[in-house]
Amino acid sequence: MTKAELVNRMAEEAGITKKAAGAALSGFVGAIYDSLKKKDGKIRVADLGTFRVIKKKARNGVNPQTRKKIKIPATVVPRFSPSAALKEAVKKAK
Repeated sequence: MTKAELVNRMAEEAGITKKAAGAALSGFVGAIYDSLKKKDGKIRVADLGTFRVIKKKARNGVNPQTRKKIKIPATVVPRFSPSAALKEAVKKAK
């Protein structure tokens, strides 16, 4: 599903204009970004899941083309953990 398709679906389900649905989606995504930018950022959306930031330690790796060992620096990355309800819905869809 594309963003445009999602906006159309939101507009239909909520009985609002596509413009309003697009603004609501942008506000939702912006709230997630803002929450994750904060120290130990985390946002939980019931029946969807939890967005959080995790810290990855520095580690050694191998360049697959040259087979040379490389150092991979420590970093922080966003992570999404689906809720039990979302996992169950996906399981039933298959």
